[in-house]
Amino acid sequence: MYYIENNDKPRFLESMFKIIKIEGNKLILPLKTKNINKKYLAKLARKTKKILDKTKSKKIVLSKILKENEEYKSILYTYGFDIVDGKWLFEVISCEVLDYIVNLKNIKKEDTEISILVNYITQNTLENIKKIARQYKRLNIVTNHIEKFKKIEEELYNKEGIMIIVTNNKKKSLSKSKIILNIDFPKELLNKYNIYENAILVNIRGNMKIARKRFNGITINDYEIKLNNLDYSQINNKNQYNIRDIYEASFYKTMPYREIVKQINADKLEVTSLYGNNGAIS
Repeated sequence: MYYIENNDKPRFLESMFKIIKIEGNKLILPLKTKNINKKYLAKLARKTKKILDKTKSKKIVLSKILKENEEYKSILYTYGFDIVDGKWLFEVISCEVLDYIVNLKNIKKEDTEISILVNYITQNTLENIKKIARQYKRLNIVTNHIEKFKKIEEELYNKEGIMIIVTNNKKKSLSKSKIILNIDFPKELLNKYNIYENAILVNIRGNMKIARKRFNGITINDYEIKLNNLDYSQINNKNQYNIRDIYEASFYKTMPYREIVKQINADKLEVTSLYGNNGAIS
């Protein structure tokens, strides 16, 4: 796994010959942040590929600045690189995200109706739903595949006495939900639902806005964390990177859910910030 960042003030020869510095598991690009030429970016991306092909590494973490460079990212994606973006971890810690919101907004858990928007089941999604259901007693699962989630509904009720509602009523299912956790609904589908006007919407896998004039709520698209036991020793300039990306990169996504949660608890993960379309949520 490699970290990639830019040098905003490269030397003349570094810039002319597009020399990428290699420092351990970090690549430094001779790349200014403004007035980027697409051909120049394409050449840097090809050189990045040549370097990483020799290492057989496909997982990379981009600095905050490079993550905003859509052109460079899109080229790397075409080469098949796994660019860590924090979205996988976002879903894994969704219960911690909900806890952060209710504490920040001084909301009582017992009075909070949560809705989870999800169509496709993964093991992590299934375990997260169970975890959230144990803490938030008013939980809706909104899905186009009701039959897939009926088993979860029955299992939680029969084994633990926990009741959840599985629904797909576009007029009523989100009309009273104070917090909506959107796992995988695209914008076009989400905007077909009648949404509580002051809801807090957490988008796990993508950025989006609610296309409704009456919606006065909060849309959350990003986050940041801190950990007491995270080792930064391999990164000289850690402030250039999102901590959540560094942390996500340390996991194998095929790890069993229990092992992931055990590691997160051992590292004492805390959600420190949530970001919407207009900046940090407060």
